[in-house]
Amino acid sequence: MLREGSTAEDRHDVLRVIADRSRDGSRPGRRHDGLRVALVVEGGGMRGTVSAGMALALHEAGATDAFDAVYGASAGAITGAWLLSSAPENLAGWAEPMYARAMIRPVNVWRGRPVVDVRHLVEHLYCEVAPMDFDSVLANPVTYHPLATDAHTGASTDLRPYLTGPVELRLALRASAALPFLAGPPVELGGRVFYDAGLAESIPYRTALAQGATHVLVLRSRPAVRPSPPGPRAGRRPSHGARFVAATALRGYPKALHEAFLARDSRLLEDDALLTAYDRSGLPVRDARPGAAPSAQPAVLSVRPSPDSPRVGRLTRDGRTLEAALEAGREAVRRLLG
Repeated sequence: MLREGSTAEDRHDVLRVIADRSRDGSRPGRRHDGLRVALVVEGGGMRGTVSAGMALALHEAGATDAFDAVYGASAGAITGAWLLSSAPENLAGWAEPMYARAMIRPVNVWRGRPVVDVRHLVEHLYCEVAPMDFDSVLANPVTYHPLATDAHTGASTDLRPYLTGPVELRLALRASAALPFLAGPPVELGGRVFYDAGLAESIPYRTALAQGATHVLVLRSRPAVRPSPPGPRAGRRPSHGARFVAATALRGYPKALHEAFLARDSRLLEDDALLTAYDRSGLPVRDARPGAAPSAQPAVLSVRPSPDSPRVGRLTRDGRTLEAALEAGREAVRRLLG
């Protein structure tokens, strides 16, 4: 897993740990390094095809067992479930036009239904056409953490405590991707109501760190952008579209949900800046002797598609574009791992 031309001294510490665990045959639940390694998967509608290609490359490299937990937001939650299922090779389905047509249905505008039909995707395609083995996801020793946004508090919420069976897992997948206006109403799970994870946490690395991750690999669905200084983005106003959705689809919900939704763009800029800083500070810990205490500073590394990769939108359905996007994500991880 060492990139060509690199040495043990210039590897990012996240790569070092993944390589060490893969080499040693380390398995979740039977670790000896005292670390907690998390995989974080960004969503973004059909942009999730890119991060799905990355997850597929991790599977093909035999690296899945190097992680202790998988966190996913929206489309990233769907990718995380496939990766931990008994058929992770089905991640390639993200590039299938059938997959896109099952989820993106522009004609639904005239039927009074959501354009992004996540319910049809999960309850029909994943149950009858291309079945997902939901029990295998729940049984995987790599713990699965789909995220969603609490509709009453606006808080990012780990839905893992609600995953008591396949029905609840399907509801969690739908809740994580229930984007207001585009993807229909929120989803009720465990007596609470949830919207798309992206309203509060599009890239769920913060939750992974809060739950004790020492090393985090982040699969990004967007190419790199010019980094911005970390901290609040004072004076940045929400877009007209965001204000319209808040005033219509979110009408009647508490102010906290509106505030979380309207801060999405500012939060993404801050995440980009913080993740870029993590990338630059993640050189290997020199004292990696057996028994040495792990560093208190977490190591976080982001994988992004190359700048010349195909541009995929939230509602892209073109099969050639999606196939190219899947391969762009796949190639990004292959280059990273060598």
